[in-house]
Amino acid sequence: GQLVESGGGLVDPGGSLRLSCATAGFYFTSYYMTWVRQAPGKEVEWISDINGKGDLTYYNDSVKGRFTISRDNAKNILYLQMNDLKPEDTALYHCMRYSDYVKRDFSSWGPGTQVTVSS
Repeated sequence: GQLVESGGGLVDPGGSLRLSCATAGFYFTSYYMTWVRQAPGKEVEWISDINGKGDLTYYNDSVKGRFTISRDNAKNILYLQMNDLKPEDTALYHCMRYSDYVKRDFSSWGPGTQVTVSS
């Protein structure tokens, strides 16, 4: 499958961004999807999951209440709305199928989208 993230950028603390993940090459609706992030020199950090229907969501405590995951199954796109951004949210963000995340199989990663939170 193909995964292409977009929507990152440089934002002030307290600001917002909306990330998108365009997918192709697999039946999107069938898969739980996941957002992860990786800061320089740090491990990959799980951020959020969403089920195929989009009615079950899960969040890392570090982003709960600030980030919202969603999906458009008609367009095969995964989203991550990020509000009240903090400097510690600075990282390269990737989307992936949850089944790949569980196996720590990052071979499907796209380029990612960089989020930098700084004044």
